[in-house]
Amino acid sequence: MSYLSESYVEETRFGLWFLRSHTWQHRVLRVAINDLRKLFSDELPSNPVLLDAGCGQGKSFQYLHQVFAPQRLIGLDADPHSLSFSSEEARRQNINVELIGSDCAALDVPDASVDLLFCHQTFHHLVEQEQALAEFYRVLKPGGYLLFAESTEAYIDTWVIRWLFRHPMHVQKSAEQYLQMIRDQGFEFGPQNVSYPYLWWSRSKDFGLLERLGLRRPKLFGQREETLINVVARKPLEGKP
Repeated sequence: MSYLSESYVEETRFGLWFLRSHTWQHRVLRVAINDLRKLFSDELPSNPVLLDAGCGQGKSFQYLHQVFAPQRLIGLDADPHSLSFSSEEARRQNINVELIGSDCAALDVPDASVDLLFCHQTFHHLVEQEQALAEFYRVLKPGGYLLFAESTEAYIDTWVIRWLFRHPMHVQKSAEQYLQMIRDQGFEFGPQNVSYPYLWWSRSKDFGLLERLGLRRPKLFGQREETLINVVARKPLEGKP
């Protein structure tokens, strides 16, 4: 059974291969999860229910388990082939994961049932982004956290990414536009809960080569167009339903 819909743009063959690679697992996922952990202002929820929305092939499971120690880990994805890889990965890592085939814009998850919702490099594949974010808000418990890590339009709208991957270009956003969308949904966060990683792989013109060779000074925050945005945003204890 397929869970793919018009609200989700399926990945290319190269993209599916890359999502199984060591580079993706070690240089992208691990780094993002460790950075998100540092963005919490308060103590982590103990024994949380953690939903990985857009879990792909399950390469995040071991890092989420290590960093957040969930009592219940749920992996959700719209692609049934990716879910089969996720099942294999969970068995390989000996981690108990509940897998759900579902579109992020219509989550098959009960209201207020999740403490932590991890969404990593999924949003730029979604056409119905506002609806997906509303679904994230719905399934989080009051006081629950959205762990959002995303590439911005400055990275997605480059020749190398357009060539290798597939995305709905008309919905891509800047870092500030993503932050405003999260605020408008009702989530709360401050500057201390946001980071703007400027990693070598996100510099699509030369992958930071000139800077590593000392031929160009790295651009500082405020001088560059941000390519990545990480934010830990909280659903208020009392707020809009």
